Amino acid sequence: MRSATLTVRQKVGLHARPAAMFVQQAMKHKCRITIESSGRKADAKSILQVLALGVKCGQDVTIIAEGPEEDVALERLVTLMMDMEEKS
Repeated sequence: MRSATLTVRQKVGLHARPAAMFVQQAMKHKCRITIESSGRKADAKSILQVLALGVKCGQDVTIIAEGPEEDVALERLVTLMMDMEEKS
């Protein structure tokens, strides 16, 4: 199991388009991926669960990858979040 915690810097938080991009990337990997924020957890491969977290700008999220490809999955998801931050 691998995890990384980062602060969401997108102005809209993890909503709509950023959440969809995050879920699409998560679905490319065979491992189980969970995202946590404010004591709540969501399956990172479910757009409804990710949106239900209601992550806003400035909130911390922890991405947890478990299983095959966990290293690659975590690296790509963290990179995606950082890339989205730069574009916002």
